[in-house]
Amino acid sequence: MAAAIQPDHILRDRYAVREIIGRGGMGSIYLAEDNRLPGRLCAIKEVHHDLDTPEEFRAQTREQFYREASVLARLDHPNLPKVSDYFSEEDRDFLVMDYVPGEDLKSLMLEAHSHGKTLPSSDVLSWALQLGDALRYLHSQDPPVIHRDIKPSNLKLTPNGLIKLVDFGLVKQMVPDEMTITVIQGRGTALYTPLEQYGGDTGHTDPRSDIYAFAATLYHLLTGHAPIAAKQRFLRSDVLSAPRELNPRLSTRVDHAILWAMSLHPDDRPQDIQSFLDAISTGAVRSLYSPSYSVSILNALIPSEIDRILASLALALLLFGAVLTFL
Repeated sequence: MAAAIQPDHILRDRYAVREIIGRGGMGSIYLAEDNRLPGRLCAIKEVHHDLDTPEEFRAQTREQFYREASVLARLDHPNLPKVSDYFSEEDRDFLVMDYVPGEDLKSLMLEAHSHGKTLPSSDVLSWALQLGDALRYLHSQDPPVIHRDIKPSNLKLTPNGLIKLVDFGLVKQMVPDEMTITVIQGRGTALYTPLEQYGGDTGHTDPRSDIYAFAATLYHLLTGHAPIAAKQRFLRSDVLSAPRELNPRLSTRVDHAILWAMSLHPDDRPQDIQSFLDAISTGAVRSLYSPSYSVSILNALIPSEIDRILASLALALLLFGAVLTFL
């Protein structure tokens, strides 16, 4: 691995590196100050290339880095950090984006766990709506943009309550009939990665891959238990516990929706983000995870069991009265 850039180093005669705020196999993420806009902090993601690979391959990967970076620079959504610049120096490529203050959801989840608690489900589901809106925006691009690495540590809660999907390390454009090619190498984090993403350069991912990772992330945040990796579930279909088994306070509709979205085969999942969000809010999930679709709808419309009993009695009396009128 190439040596990390040291504090006070100036990149592109503009960005003064302050410190490393993240590090992985392909490079680091730095907190830097923009000298052209004093006081503006930015996060700079570094990608370095293996000098042992053929020069032709390095040229291809750099070309794709620029293509992907140009796509990211055009995105504009409140739950995504704004990409403002990208450039290369020697064997490293750099992506400059807004610095997002706050804690990531993995840290908040672990803190709650240390006190024997889980994160409040109302908070998690509120964050889910924000993340869902960001993914709906990404997937609505032409061609769709697939994130491919949704997980709690890539979600930051800002001081003003916004959720930001902060890492674009595995992003790709979904071009029709094109296999997945990832320049900023990696296949996501195993706990949240669907089976089809393990194909690497021969695997095809689409918005349903993000839906799986989204649901696996919610599973972890709502239960405090890591989801079982898809590879293990492929070998043992019964190994994944239902969310309600781990957190009985969850509603059945959320439980069913998460399991639906974590189906191993993409065709068995919600086909778009809106369908998943609707399932979380209405309980309209497939009968595979709900013994009675009508019961799920009734439970969603009338959450209280007592109110449901009273509603059923009222309906029975209404039907009885209707029968009497015809006697």
